[in-house]
Amino acid sequence: MSDELVLPLAKPVIGVSGKTGSWRLQRPIYNSSKCIKCRLCWLYCPDSTIDIIEEGADFITINYDYCKGCGICSNVCPTKAITMAPEG
Repeated sequence: MSDELVLPLAKPVIGVSGKTGSWRLQRPIYNSSKCIKCRLCWLYCPDSTIDIIEEGADFITINYDYCKGCGICSNVCPTKAITMAPEG
């Protein structure tokens, strides 16, 4: 047995509480020109709705079917590349 400390990693599974896009009041809007690719939005999203794309103009995608509109991604973004806007 190794002497390394192994910590369990817990991450929500997308869709674990069902689709939420139908009742969300605000949605995150991503501006790729402001993004510095820090990955903080991806790291802090409690619903795992942000995916990293290594190729192309956009660095992330947001799965709006499961995004609850909590605004955590917008709050942790140091350059305000993600802002919250009213749904609809």
